[in-house]
Amino acid sequence: MSDTGQVTDNSEDSRLELRADGHLAELLYRKRGNRFVLVHTDVPPELEGRGLGGALVHAAIDRAVAEDLTVVPLCPFARLWLERHPDVAARATIDWRQAGGGIPSGPPG
Repeated sequence: MSDTGQVTDNSEDSRLELRADGHLAELLYRKRGNRFVLVHTDVPPELEGRGLGGALVHAAIDRAVAEDLTVVPLCPFARLWLERHPDVAARATIDWRQAGGGIPSGPPG
């Protein structure tokens, strides 16, 4: 049986957190002015394949929209997730160029 909590913002440690089955999944971020930089997503092996990384990225987009922040997805997982979920990515302003893709206005495709 799965015990999955809700995503919480641990702003003191600059990370979004999601606890499930006694483990912690996290998305490390940095706020730089009006930029919300997604640095690294970590999901323990015990929790892989359950969509928790995606839930963390989705929560980051929700926060960026609420605070009118530009998302910079430096984290390879977050970037790929956003590319595969253009409906979610379209909700926020995303700086794909700063994320290393050289794409000025959206994900490839």
